[in-house]
Amino acid sequence: ISFQHVKPGKGPAFVRTKLKNITTGKVIDNTFSAGHKINETRVERRKYQFLYKDDIGYNLMHTETYEQIILSADLINNTALLKEGELVEVVVHAEEEIPLFCELPAGVVLEITYTEPGIRGDTSSTSSLKAATVETGATVMVPLFVNTGEKIKVNTTDNSYMERVK
Repeated sequence: ISFQHVKPGKGPAFVRTKLKNITTGKVIDNTFSAGHKINETRVERRKYQFLYKDDIGYNLMHTETYEQIILSADLINNTALLKEGELVEVVVHAEEEIPLFCELPAGVVLEITYTEPGIRGDTSSTSSLKAATVETGATVMVPLFVNTGEKIKVNTTDNSYMERVK
């Protein structure tokens, strides 16, 4: 995730790191001394299109080779905002061809299927929020001026409202 090279006035240089285990998601702090060897593993990011979900898992198609793969829900970072036809990135272990995880884009455009109507006088400067259900079935907190049928951009990391889309 991050690293910092430290060269103290006394003693050898070292590198302070934060490492993330891709398979488990666990983050650890580690310090490497000078000259420490690390085995590198090559991973690739590939563009896939989400086709549909069935009882086996989420079916994705590679955008260039049209090869289809099935991923389980635990490999996808936010399945609640995934809609059919959405482009995603799958990180694959290059030598073993094993999918490690799947990332949605930073923001996705979704249509609101239901929300309570706004009260007259609500403007974009109002800081209060209301619940809205989007086309994937997820619930997103939106400002009071947003209505049913409008399209909004949603942040995929925390399911928060970003902006209205025309």
